[in-house]
Amino acid sequence: QVQLVESGGGLVQPGGSLRLSCAASGSIFRVYAMGWYRQAPGKQRELVADSTRGGTTTYADSVKDRFTISRDNAKNTVYLHMNSLKPEDTAVYYCNAGLTMVGAVGTRYYWGQGTQVTVSS
Repeated sequence: QVQLVESGGGLVQPGGSLRLSCAASGSIFRVYAMGWYRQAPGKQRELVADSTRGGTTTYADSVKDRFTISRDNAKNTVYLHMNSLKPEDTAVYYCNAGLTMVGAVGTRYYWGQGTQVTVSS
């Protein structure tokens, strides 16, 4: 059994900052890609940022230069540092991880439960 537990969401004013955290736990052999997606009301879920185990990162154009993804491989944890937040960043943010479980073959992808980020004055 694998769990992804997110934390750090909340209400913030435009221009403010938040840091999201996501920790993977369970019978994990190795975590590979970890990333963040978001889904705003009435919209499809979209990639915000992701990171390979080696640290190669990808960002959505809308968040480049404002958001930074980082990870601690020893803790199976990924972070999303969000600066200069805008009302259009309001969404439920989901953590995603590709990993191999102990005793298993192959990589499976798991989702966190989501954390709400609201940017409003």
